[in-house]
Amino acid sequence: MALQDQNKETSVMNAITEVIQTGHLCVLSTLSGDRPYSSLMRYLADDRCTAIYLVMHKNTTKYQNLLQNSLVSLLIDTRTSAPLADIQALSIDGIAFPVADAARQASVREAFIARHPDMAEFVRQPDALMICVEIQGFLLLNGIQDAHRVRVKS
Repeated sequence: MALQDQNKETSVMNAITEVIQTGHLCVLSTLSGDRPYSSLMRYLADDRCTAIYLVMHKNTTKYQNLLQNSLVSLLIDTRTSAPLADIQALSIDGIAFPVADAARQASVREAFIARHPDMAEFVRQPDALMICVEIQGFLLLNGIQDAHRVRVKS
């Protein structure tokens, strides 16, 4: 890979990381059969931005959809923090699954509450599940025409 390509890829990944780390809300899109379903969600990213954590309850449509199809899409944007001409939109595709390990679940739960203290009661309810979205790819849009795709190596 040429140095210029490496620099561009690094620059794009830095922009992706910044969008993820500075945001607080995302739109989660799931599927039930051939019907899409979208939900506005708070999220927590891991340190390397390779996974996004969400909280949902077992009795929700979004969770039932995940049981049928674990492929999801997330959308995070900068519309609340950037001038209209500079808005970035980040589409993330991945595989969603409940965090099964009890120690990991507790760790993610406490980190989620630290980032979103107003959600502590919701997150600590008995039927609240910590969901991990393992990221497979990104599409970063700077404005409406400057698009950058990045596939994540597994």
